[in-house]
Amino acid sequence: MRAKPTQETLILGIPKGSLESSTLDLFARAGYNLQVRQRSYMVTFDDDRISGRMFRAQEMSRYVESGVVDAGLTGLDWIQENDSQVVQISELVYSKQSLAPVRWVLAVPEESTVQKVEDLEGGIIATELVNVSRRFFASRGVNVRVEFSYGTTEAKARLLDGIVDVTETGSSLRENGLRIIETIMASSTRFIANKQAMQIPWKRQKVENIALLLQGAIDGRMKVGLKMNVRRSDLQAVQGLLPAEKSPTVSSLMDEQWVALEVIVDERIERDLVPQLKRAGAQGIITYPLNKVIP
Repeated sequence: MRAKPTQETLILGIPKGSLESSTLDLFARAGYNLQVRQRSYMVTFDDDRISGRMFRAQEMSRYVESGVVDAGLTGLDWIQENDSQVVQISELVYSKQSLAPVRWVLAVPEESTVQKVEDLEGGIIATELVNVSRRFFASRGVNVRVEFSYGTTEAKARLLDGIVDVTETGSSLRENGLRIIETIMASSTRFIANKQAMQIPWKRQKVENIALLLQGAIDGRMKVGLKMNVRRSDLQAVQGLLPAEKSPTVSSLMDEQWVALEVIVDERIERDLVPQLKRAGAQGIITYPLNKVIP
């Protein structure tokens, strides 16, 4: 008989497999210390009211819906594939390689004569995302046979008529000589919860707290902090270089002719911004990474 979640402990599902490493890193950045036992599906948190279990992302939503776990992380793709009735707490845009959604795409070999979805009429498609793919083809009025693929889906593209596979950048498909016909769906990681668990006040608050910290950790990965000293005479020029929506913290220094300025900016602009700030008169510029940014 399976152990049911209790009133005293929040059972949290951690995705095992492709999302495992990035999820554990995300929790660490959010301030949680997790210990994963070797050859075990148990995860220990440094919070005695949270207990972790590992499941494949493909099955997570089913276990959340049935109450095996109170909450968990999985992709929107698998929620829709399983048609799971769960509470979606938040969208957490991160994946195996990047901070971006993944795409499920319909692909065929480069040499294929197929140019559009309708050209696959009467064909055979291999995919892990069977139900979503069947609904897609049905919505387009195209009759195909969609078969479940037990991995290595890309290798089957030349044995069948096409595949529906997941990609972040499309590079692996191109390397295998495949051509994307159309995007079936975009998917990102979702933090989901069991409907009954969300009726328990302390569990609901715990889940919402975790969601806030995880989102803060994601936002923190995309930003950096900047500190610098600026002469008051150069302050207007330095502030003029900062993004318009950013309001820096300006503090007086012992030398009244100088101020300390601190601001958070997107990481992608930092390398171009710092030299400009230096030329405008900023000195002692320090850049530092951020674990979390909570709006």
